[in-house]
Amino acid sequence: MPLIRSLPPDRPMDAPPAPPAPDRLARLAGHNASLCPGTSYNTSGVGGINGVGNLWKQDAGAPPADPPTLPASGRGPPAIDAPTRQPAPGATLGAVMIVMTLAGWSSVPLFLRHFAESIDAWTSNGWRYGFAALMWLPVALVARARGRSPAGLWRRALVPSAINAAGQVCFTWAHYKIDPGLLTFGLRVQVIFVAVGAFLLFPAERRIVRTRGFLAGFVMVLAGTTGAAFFGENPFAPERLAGLGLALGAGALFAAYGLSVRRFMHGVNPVLAFAAISQYTAAVMLGLMVVAGDRAGAGALDLTAPQFALLLLSAVIGIALGHVFYYTSIARLGVAVTAGVLQLQPFAVALASAPLFAERLSVAQWIGGCVAVAGALLMLDAQRRVSRLDRLAVALRERAGADGAIAEPAPAVCAVTRDG
Repeated sequence: MPLIRSLPPDRPMDAPPAPPAPDRLARLAGHNASLCPGTSYNTSGVGGINGVGNLWKQDAGAPPADPPTLPASGRGPPAIDAPTRQPAPGATLGAVMIVMTLAGWSSVPLFLRHFAESIDAWTSNGWRYGFAALMWLPVALVARARGRSPAGLWRRALVPSAINAAGQVCFTWAHYKIDPGLLTFGLRVQVIFVAVGAFLLFPAERRIVRTRGFLAGFVMVLAGTTGAAFFGENPFAPERLAGLGLALGAGALFAAYGLSVRRFMHGVNPVLAFAAISQYTAAVMLGLMVVAGDRAGAGALDLTAPQFALLLLSAVIGIALGHVFYYTSIARLGVAVTAGVLQLQPFAVALASAPLFAERLSVAQWIGGCVAVAGALLMLDAQRRVSRLDRLAVALRERAGADGAIAEPAPAVCAVTRDG
């Protein structure tokens, strides 16, 4: 749930392409100026792969998006027996996209755990990210050929890519130590690192972090994650502690990644930003595979043809298609709905891990996981409330200015904002 700016919800992206259909995705990337002027994005996929939903925050000083309005019909209110209004096509598409994102990103920990029994982590990362980068490369090339690539894109992507690569190493290695359900519940702690980082780096976000709802959610995430981690069997076994440490490191690094995207990729369309970041990340993953992987990564060729195809499919689902679905769902549904739905990921992973890998969480661990997820949702809601009040204050100032009055927010708005 990084405190990152959001796409204006009333300006949808193009329909989602099949992964990496370069021409369609390049057109998506080319909408940067018209779709989201002056905004920045978190392209980390922390809503799914890393375990925590992103929260993109619109500039407090930017004009608020126009509220949705019903078509003018020239009539009064509809009769009681009027037919039920059908959902807008954009909302229907967004619902499909967020369900597909949830399913795809919930499958990633399961894929990683499955291949932990046959290939090493360096080989897994190298093949998965290398294949995904090939699918995203045409997006960056087409955007550059059409003059839609922002100046300094590749230089600006260096720091986020380095942090993302380190986070991916910790995240993947954690699956070789602990089971997927425990890992994804443990990754709720990422929001704590995000909150601390946003508080230190972005003064404008401190007002949100200080609200009572946000702080209550913060404590719930910390307590719930601790319970999920240590209420199981053999909580202090060396292998388990190593896995939890790797999950903690992955959460911290993914939080830093989201914050670095906001700092360095400001104003870059998320599709194009991730296309660039994925190339650098893949280069690091391939280099590590050659240096440290089994036979420089050739161990993956010992897999059967169906298993090797499954390895590549995991890259398509988790890295290529997953991000396209994710950005589309945000454009159609908004940040709050998307981030909230993605909080279901650890439950989906834990439920699937039980029959697949015989993972059994204790009742206390389930309770701890529920508390952690509820805390993350509370933090999301606290930010949503403050963001909504910010937009209301801006609208009031603009209206007051148009009427010739002094442009000051209403005292009630300020008071509610302080209380959270």
